[in-house]
Amino acid sequence: MPPAPSNVIPLPSASPDTSAAYAPSSGDLSDSIARAQANLLRQQHPDGHWCGELIVDSTLCSDYVLFMHWLGQVDETLQQRCVRHILERQLPDGGWNIYYGGPSEVNASVKAYFALKLAGHSADLPFMQEARANILRLGGIPRMNTYSKLYLALLGQFPWHYLPSIPVEMILLPNWAPFHIYKMSSWSRAMLIPLAIINHFKPTRDLPEAQQLHELYPLGTEDKNFTLPRDRRFFAWRNFFLRCDRALKLISKVGWRPMRKRALEEAERWMLERIGEGSDGLAAVFPAMLNALIAMRALGYPETHPAYQKALADFRGLFVDDPEDFRIQPCLSPVWDTAINMISLAEAGLPADHPALRKAAEWLVSKEVRLRGDWTVDNPGVEASGWAFEYNNVYYPDTDDTAMVLMGLRLAKPEKTEELEQLFRRALDWQLSFQCRDGGWAAFDKEVTQHWLEDMPFADHNAILDPTCSDLTARTLELFGYIGFDVKQPCVRRAVQYLIDTQEDDGSWYGRWGVNYIYGTWQVLRGLRAIDEDMSQDWILRGRDWLESCQNDDGGWGESPVTYETPVLKGKGESTASQTAWALMGILACGDLDRPSVQRGLRYLLSTQNRDGAWDEPQITGTGFPGVFYLKYDMYRQNFPLLALATYVNYRRGTFHPPSHYRCG
Repeated sequence: MPPAPSNVIPLPSASPDTSAAYAPSSGDLSDSIARAQANLLRQQHPDGHWCGELIVDSTLCSDYVLFMHWLGQVDETLQQRCVRHILERQLPDGGWNIYYGGPSEVNASVKAYFALKLAGHSADLPFMQEARANILRLGGIPRMNTYSKLYLALLGQFPWHYLPSIPVEMILLPNWAPFHIYKMSSWSRAMLIPLAIINHFKPTRDLPEAQQLHELYPLGTEDKNFTLPRDRRFFAWRNFFLRCDRALKLISKVGWRPMRKRALEEAERWMLERIGEGSDGLAAVFPAMLNALIAMRALGYPETHPAYQKALADFRGLFVDDPEDFRIQPCLSPVWDTAINMISLAEAGLPADHPALRKAAEWLVSKEVRLRGDWTVDNPGVEASGWAFEYNNVYYPDTDDTAMVLMGLRLAKPEKTEELEQLFRRALDWQLSFQCRDGGWAAFDKEVTQHWLEDMPFADHNAILDPTCSDLTARTLELFGYIGFDVKQPCVRRAVQYLIDTQEDDGSWYGRWGVNYIYGTWQVLRGLRAIDEDMSQDWILRGRDWLESCQNDDGGWGESPVTYETPVLKGKGESTASQTAWALMGILACGDLDRPSVQRGLRYLLSTQNRDGAWDEPQITGTGFPGVFYLKYDMYRQNFPLLALATYVNYRRGTFHPPSHYRCG
């Protein structure tokens, strides 16, 4: 166990209005921090990195069962493990949800039902009858999104001609065109290129009657015209795209496709290039990797082909081989987890030359991306750098990971100072180059913000764009503050103005990559404090006051993903360790450590910590695609509470943050 911080920092006395049943002694904070540090250090890999599990809903196991049946190669043992995973997550109302505590969701429920039926479960079984009734209450197959319907079409359960066309010729459009593939978000691009190949071949497997899904169409709708609905306005982007879709379908019927062969070859080349060396699968993320496997088989790749074998091995690398509960991860998070753990351990008192921090820093340095990936199309004039989320994903570094990695690296005392300084200058220039016209930062690309693209028929997954967001912008400001970047620079002032412009009326900020307004508001307040913004300004204090207004009776904070679709519920939910940590750090950034909200929040974290130094957290607090896909970072319940406790201790001592071993200038 690492040494506890040298000075014991007692909690301030509980105020009379704090009805806390738990009263910590003066040494509890130091003991809690030491146990949380030890917990993280136990999990560090020998080469210095960390990688916690990413836990998601049942749809990934459902999709894999569907894939095995489409492929015609069913691993019965693996299928049964997937079935058990799916059945254990069925809700009392018969459906399946996409986040802990959430309501039944139609896409997840249909996929789960279909997987169970493919695996041999009769539609007459009680749990299948309950599932079917729930799905029909939700509107059945017609209410599913485009991507889910496409997987059904592969197995003959939805008509291809009612799916939006995904013309593979789009890959040939030049970068100066009003639309080309780099106008879309990186994750949409990686999903759509293989889907365009699939859309061309339409490789459909016929199923026996007993496995089909006629019963999931509400009565009288199975033979209905499923043409996508038009916008009521005549002059609307949606209507324009729907007319284009009809034209594409007509052209396809008559067989006039002069560029199709060349487009298919270019799409194949593009896809293979991005699943090759330096990448753990296409974009190293489940949907794109699965689509790539289907597209390769549709193109005629035998299962023995080296490229297909690599793609399949990368895909299986997402499996969690737990004998009690087989799971599939959407991707892996080693870079992100390692950076946050470094920051948490160093802020909590681990010396800069500690072997754990040095090894972690060496590992992160080795993961710098030096290849000019997709991002160069919209941001060509900067040297390649940055970090990706996963082990190997050289085409897709992102600004969020890059900012977090640099904040971690600054806290480790390097053995080779000159090399690290060169890396910092290069990576910082890369990060700076991604600032968009509105002053904010997006995740993977620059200026992928054309809102008219959201009306494209295949854009109903709520992720066609990569918009600037407050949490990424504030995290970049936090990095600037810690390394002594000149905060009078125009880029900083534009970023601050962006945060002013994106503040909600109630004082909160939307969180794009974490759930949700608690995440966004915490990060903004912490970022502003890092650049020495005057934290007594009214607009900033409104953010603090909003956080305090959301504190639960138990002293913690919580918020559900439901707020992405129902913002009126923002800041409301069961208390979680990670969201309590975020809220605490946001309030602490504004000063006044003796506020009752701080005392109660600290007591919540101290009283709920487990003996092993971690916290329990079944809730999902991470965001993939708002309204569509969420994920639980298992490390969040372990590293962010430690960081919050350490932040309080440091502020009590008059130290805002540990010294940085890299400074600008």
